Amino acid sequence: MRDETRTATAGRGSDFAGLAREVVAAGLLRSSHTYYAVRAAVTFGLFAAGWAAFLLIGDSWWQLLTAVFLAFMFAQVAFLGHDVGHRQVFRGRRATRNAGLAGNLLIGLGYGWWIDKHNRHHANPNHVDRDPDVGPGALVWTAEQADGRTGAAGFLSRWQAVLFFPLCLLEGLNLHVASVRALFQGVVRNPWLEGTLLGLHFAGYTGALLVTLSPGKALAFAAVHQGLWGLYMGAAFAPNHKGMEMVTGDDELDFLRRQVLTSRNIRGGPVVDYLLGGLNYQVEHHLFPSMPSRNLRRAQPIVRAYCERLGVPYHETGLVDSYRQALAHMHAVGAELRA
Repeated sequence: MRDETRTATAGRGSDFAGLAREVVAAGLLRSSHTYYAVRAAVTFGLFAAGWAAFLLIGDSWWQLLTAVFLAFMFAQVAFLGHDVGHRQVFRGRRATRNAGLAGNLLIGLGYGWWIDKHNRHHANPNHVDRDPDVGPGALVWTAEQADGRTGAAGFLSRWQAVLFFPLCLLEGLNLHVASVRALFQGVVRNPWLEGTLLGLHFAGYTGALLVTLSPGKALAFAAVHQGLWGLYMGAAFAPNHKGMEMVTGDDELDFLRRQVLTSRNIRGGPVVDYLLGGLNYQVEHHLFPSMPSRNLRRAQPIVRAYCERLGVPYHETGLVDSYRQALAHMHAVGAELRA
């Protein structure tokens, strides 16, 4: 990920350089090892407790409650992995990669696939040609992407705002499939290692369900667990950029404006910070990806005041309103197809 201090030094005449100097002076880019040690201990402890409860409860429909809890913990492990991937936890490449591979084993999310995709997103957020998060797929993000869609794809594009959250129930499965597919696409640097870890996860997960639960209960557990994990991930990431400014090849934005204008912050206190993994400070995170997530709240007033001085719009809203804005944009994209 980007080294913000080096970037600021290399481009002292840029608007971002002045902001970076303020943030560096405040000490907000320094690693926070104690915070991450405590956070990792709590996260992995609760993750292990969830699986321990699964084994203790046995073949019971009460396991659906365990599935709900483990869906929440899968997302919390993913949030921690996100911080690892941005080198917020470890600065060294090898330590970062080794820690990131835990996601392959614990939750079946491929580190190599995710880091490649996420780096491209950070470099060009909401760029219709360069950001993989707004490329056309089951959902589309511009009228041009929706134009000419027919059949099942056209139906999804027409009603994607209504279908967004139901489709998020499939996001957990999509993350697994994309992680495996990337092993054969030249995206992953060590496909054998990552593939082995993914295989161990899927074998362990499937084996635990089939050994502990009857086939019907195992299927129900997997549906609830994977569905809610995907829904949680979609609900956590959607407010960050969806419905914000879309960038095309004709737009010329400097680094600061490219990151600020395409990102949206979500207001809230410590509970919202925890539930969204700190990603509710999306503006600050995109400007300083390697800043430890606990410092994003402290960086916010600095960034907001700096943007006000430059006359750069700084977007912040509540969680519910962020969904309203995102869904309104998705609905508008499909307007011509509905007509």
